[in-house]
Amino acid sequence: MSFAASDGVDFVLHTAINGLSTRQNVIADNIANVDTPGFRARSVEFESALEKAIERGTARTGGPGALGATTEATDTPVGANDNNVDLRKESIAAVQTQYQYQIMGRAISDRQSRLSSMIGGGA
Repeated sequence: MSFAASDGVDFVLHTAINGLSTRQNVIADNIANVDTPGFRARSVEFESALEKAIERGTARTGGPGALGATTEATDTPVGANDNNVDLRKESIAAVQTQYQYQIMGRAISDRQSRLSSMIGGGA
């Protein structure tokens, strides 16, 4: 699922929630393949690029150069079945990501409510 953004603040919030959504999907895939021989767990990174864009003041509201989440293989050691999914690590990451997603969702909802109130649309 991808959410749109209309200004810089929306862009940051929506980039974060889209990155977290991608991370949730990757974690679910990792967990689903915990017993698949030869499977390599993946991770998602978007925070560093988003932080740098904010610091530089170059966070875009879309188009070429817009930030996105990157997915890469993890460096978790490989187990006996040539699989490197660490179920404990993935479970912790799933809980943490769900919590972060809820916080971002709340921030987006609160911001929309405030903007609606400012333009006279009520809450």
